[in-house]
Amino acid sequence: MFRNSCWRKSAAIAVIVIGAAAAIGEASNTAIDLNHGWQFRQVKPVPQDANAGWMPATVPGDVHLDLIANKVIPDPFYRDNETRLQWIEGESWEYKVAFDASAALMARNNIDLVFDGLDAASQVFVNGAQVLNADNMFRIWRASVKSHLHAGSNLIRVVFPSPIQAAQAVAATDPWQSRTKVESRTYIRKAAYEYGWDWGPRFVTSGIWRPVHIEAWDTARIDDLAIHQRDVTGEVAHVDAEVTVQASSNGSANLTLQYGNSGKPATLTRSVVLHTGQNIVDFPVEIQHPHLWYPAGYGDQPLYQFTVQISAGHQTADTRSVRTGLRSIELRRQLDQWGRSFEFIVNGIPVFAKGADVIPFDSFANRVTPADYRRILESARDANMNMIRHWGGGYYETDEFYQICDELGIMVWQDFMFGNNWQPGTYAFKQNIEAEAEDQVRRLRNHPSIVIWCGNNETEVAMGWAPRPSLPADVRYQMWQDYLTEFSGILPRVVARLEPEIPYWPSSPSADYEEVSEHFHSGDEHIWDVWHGRVPFTTYETHHPRFVTEYGFQSFPEMRTIETFTLPEDRTSIFTPVMLSHQKNNEGNSIIHDYLLRDYPEPKDFTSFLYVSQVLQAEGIKIGAEYFRRSRPETMGSIYWQLNDCWPVASWSSIDYDGRWKALQYYARRFYAPVLVSPHEEGGSMRIYVVSDKTTALPVTLNVSLMDFDGKVLLEDKHEVSIDALASKVYLDWPLAKLTEAGAADTSRVFIVARLIAGGEEISRNIAYLAPVKEVHLKPATLSTAVSGEKGKYTVRVTSPVLARDVYLSFGNLDATVSDNYFDLMPGETREIAVSSPAALDALRSNISVVSLTDAFKHDPSAPTIEATR
Repeated sequence: MFRNSCWRKSAAIAVIVIGAAAAIGEASNTAIDLNHGWQFRQVKPVPQDANAGWMPATVPGDVHLDLIANKVIPDPFYRDNETRLQWIEGESWEYKVAFDASAALMARNNIDLVFDGLDAASQVFVNGAQVLNADNMFRIWRASVKSHLHAGSNLIRVVFPSPIQAAQAVAATDPWQSRTKVESRTYIRKAAYEYGWDWGPRFVTSGIWRPVHIEAWDTARIDDLAIHQRDVTGEVAHVDAEVTVQASSNGSANLTLQYGNSGKPATLTRSVVLHTGQNIVDFPVEIQHPHLWYPAGYGDQPLYQFTVQISAGHQTADTRSVRTGLRSIELRRQLDQWGRSFEFIVNGIPVFAKGADVIPFDSFANRVTPADYRRILESARDANMNMIRHWGGGYYETDEFYQICDELGIMVWQDFMFGNNWQPGTYAFKQNIEAEAEDQVRRLRNHPSIVIWCGNNETEVAMGWAPRPSLPADVRYQMWQDYLTEFSGILPRVVARLEPEIPYWPSSPSADYEEVSEHFHSGDEHIWDVWHGRVPFTTYETHHPRFVTEYGFQSFPEMRTIETFTLPEDRTSIFTPVMLSHQKNNEGNSIIHDYLLRDYPEPKDFTSFLYVSQVLQAEGIKIGAEYFRRSRPETMGSIYWQLNDCWPVASWSSIDYDGRWKALQYYARRFYAPVLVSPHEEGGSMRIYVVSDKTTALPVTLNVSLMDFDGKVLLEDKHEVSIDALASKVYLDWPLAKLTEAGAADTSRVFIVARLIAGGEEISRNIAYLAPVKEVHLKPATLSTAVSGEKGKYTVRVTSPVLARDVYLSFGNLDATVSDNYFDLMPGETREIAVSSPAALDALRSNISVVSLTDAFKHDPSAPTIEATR
C-alpha cells in the first residue's frame, strides 16, 4: 500500500531498502483500489429483493452525500432543511461492490481487505461471510479475506445499522450506564459534532468515509515507518528510523538505509532475521548540521523524505515513504512567580503560540478537498498564526491536512477525538480507544507540525457539569477512576510508546490535576465569561492564564454567504426562523445584539448589522489577544475560538464556510504580527507596549500621536528604540493628565495612534480611544476610491478626510481577493489595496462598494430602527 505516494518531493532524501530472499517472495506486494463502483440502499424492516433499490454511491463518502447525489434529499444546508433530514440517522443502510479476483491475485499467500475508516457501527461481508464488525470510525480495519474469495467476481457488502440504535444496544450491555447517565451515543466511536454543536447542525451519518483497498502479499509487508527524533540540535540530529515488518514466515533480510539532505545520499547496510509476526528494526542515524524545521515566523520548514523498500533480489516487494521535519519539542512546565509555566520550546526557542481552534471543515467530511485545506491553512499562516488547535469533537484529519501544516510551519495542538461528553468505562471501550490511539499516533507521528497530543476537549471539567455532581458518591468515584485510566493511563501510555518525544496533556482545559488558585496559575484555560457570562470584553484583562486554548465571540458571515442559504424574506431580521436555524448557540443572536448595543447604535439595516457584528467580534477578540500577548511570558499562547466553519452559520469563526475572511481574520493579521505595538490605558497612563516574537533585538522608530478626528496633532512623541527579542515591554508612558493638558479634555473626539517603523516601512500600527466606544463621536467619513490595473491584478486607492474606522471594500457578486480590509484610515491618508479578481476593470469599478463604521448607522437619532429587532 502506497499511503503516502502523493507526498511532494522534499529537499532531503532517505531510503530504507529491505531485501529478504528467504523470507520474501518474488512478486511485488499489490494494492487494489476498491473506491469505485459502489452502490447503496436503505435497509427495510421487511425482506428485500437482493437487486432492488440500489443507487450509485461514492466511496469514500457517506449516506447523506449519496442521498444528495441521487436527488433523494435536498441541500441539507439550505434554509431549515436540516430539520427535515433527521430521519436518516434512524435508518439502516447497506453498501455493496463487486470486484474481480484474478488467478494471479488468488495465488498470493495473503489477501487483506483494508478500510481506512468506517463510520461507524457496521458489519462487513465478503461473499456472504462476515469478516469485520466495526464500531469505531477512527480505527483502520483490516481483515484477512483470502479464504472467502474465489477467482472471478466477488461481492463485498457493508451494513450500517442505525447509529442511534447501535449505540443504544451497546450501552444496554453496560451495567453502570443507568447509574452514570453516560449518553448512549458515546458507546460507538463517532465524531461528536455529527450530533450537533453550538455552531453546527445535527447530521448523524453513516458510510465508508475513508478509502478502501485490497492488499495482497506473500510472506512480508511493511506495516509502518517511524522516524524517532531522539536528540536534535543545530549541530547534530540523532534519529532512529524504525521499520515495522509483518512476516508470515521466518527468513533473513538485507536492509539498506539511505539518507541525505541533498545530492547523493549516504548508505548503511545490515542483515537481520525476520520471524513470523511483527518485526521492529531500528536504524540509528546521525545527521551532521541538519536543516531544522521551525514554526512559521522563526525559520524555514525543510522536510526530509524516508522510503522503505522490501526486495527480493532485484524485485521490490513493498514500499513505504514518509516525510518529516527535524526539530526538538519541549513543553516547559517550571515554577515561576505566577505559578507553573506552560510554553512550547521549539529548537531551543520559547515560542508564543498564536492561532485559532480548528473544527471540521464540513458537516460531511468527504466534501473537503486538499484545496480547501490549503486555502484555510494558508489564511491562518497569512494572518501570522503559528499554531492551530485541532479540536477533539471532530475527526482526525487527512494526511494532506497535516502535510500542509508541515509545509506552512503551523504547529498543531492535536486533541484525541473526545469532545465534552463523558466516556464509558467498560473494558471493551478502553481496549477500543487504545487501538484507536495506536492507529492514529502511528499514522500521524512523523508530522513535525504536531507538537502535543491532548487527551480530550473539556471532559475533565465536565465532571462538574450536571447531572454528575448530584450522582451518588460511589458512582462519581468509579467514573473518575475510569477517566484517569483512559486519559492519564491508556492514551499517555500509547503516546509514550509510539511518539515519546512529543508531550501529552490530559485534557483541555487542564492543570494536569495541579491545584490552582488566584495566585498560582497552571496549565491551559478556556475563557468563556465573555459571551456565555455576557461580561464586558475588558474582562479578558482580569484573567491570568498561562496558555489560552479557547476564547471567542460570534459574528455573522457576510451577505454573499447568507444569500446561499436564504430567501429574501429570511433576510429581514436576524431573528427570522431561517436565520435562527443557522444559529446553534442558545440565544446567540440575542447575545450578539445585546453586546452590539453596548458599544454602538442600532445598525440601520440587515446588511449593516452583519457588518457591525463582524467589527464587534474583531474588536472584542483584539482586546483579549493583545492582552495575552502583552502578558508574555506569564501567558505564552493565544488560541481563539474558532478559525473555520462546517456550514454557513452565525458563529465564532474568523473565516466563514465559503472561505471568506471576516473582519476578525484581518484583525488577527495585525494583532498576531511578529512585532506588535499595543497602546493600553492602565494606572492613570496610556502605556505603549511593544511585543516582539523576533529572536534578536530590532531597531525601530516608535511614533505616538494624539490627534483629533480631523487629523490635528495635539501631542506627538518620536523615539528611536531597540525592541527586546522574545519579550513584551512598555516603551512609552503618557500620563492621562498630560493628554488633557495637550487639548484632550473632550476625550470623545480624540484618539491615539502608535506606529512602529523599521527599515523605512510601517510594521505595526494601532489606535486607542480615551473614552468608552459608545461615547466616541466619529465623524461621518466621505471615502473616495480609484481603481486601476489590468489582467486580474488591480489597485484600489482609498482616501478619507477624517478618521475612518473599519473601512470595508466589497464588489457585489464579483469574486475578488483584497490584500486588506476592515482597516482604519487616518485623516487625509491614502491607502493602496491590492485586488485580485477575474473580473474586468470596468466591472470592478461599477460594483465597488466602500463603507466605514459610521455608514452602518442612521445619522438622524430620531429615526426608527429596524432589522435587528424581534
